[in-house]
Amino acid sequence: MGQRTTEIIVGLFMLAGLAALLFLALQVSGLSPQSSGDRYTLYANFNDTGGLAPRGKVSMAGVTIGTIESITLDKETFQARVAMSIQQDVDNIPSDSAAVIRTSGILGEQYIDISIGGDLESLKAGDAFYSTQSAMNLERMISNFASGR
Repeated sequence: MGQRTTEIIVGLFMLAGLAALLFLALQVSGLSPQSSGDRYTLYANFNDTGGLAPRGKVSMAGVTIGTIESITLDKETFQARVAMSIQQDVDNIPSDSAAVIRTSGILGEQYIDISIGGDLESLKAGDAFYSTQSAMNLERMISNFASGR
């Protein structure tokens, strides 16, 4: 009887450990479920997105305010169209703000940083940033430097 109780306790402990590992894996990967009702979508068009990826962060003044939903190609302008999911409580982004692709660290991941504008009118759900700055292409810069351009 005592050995059976020990086996049940060990089994429950193993299940709890596996559940904790699954939870941590979902948190680290960014796949954890989030409520979509407290967000709205903004768009930005870039000539080059570099290494930008869906589920990347969107920040303003160093604070994460959203995530990148998707990156698609606009077939009319041949630019990358980035859809960003912004937290609902950040509803006063000036309409003349700029979306800039930045890199965290030298070789870190790329993210979108919103540079604040000064307009009194704010962006609404579905609006697009007028001013954008594409990713810096390191290979192109080195090639231009080496060729003297």
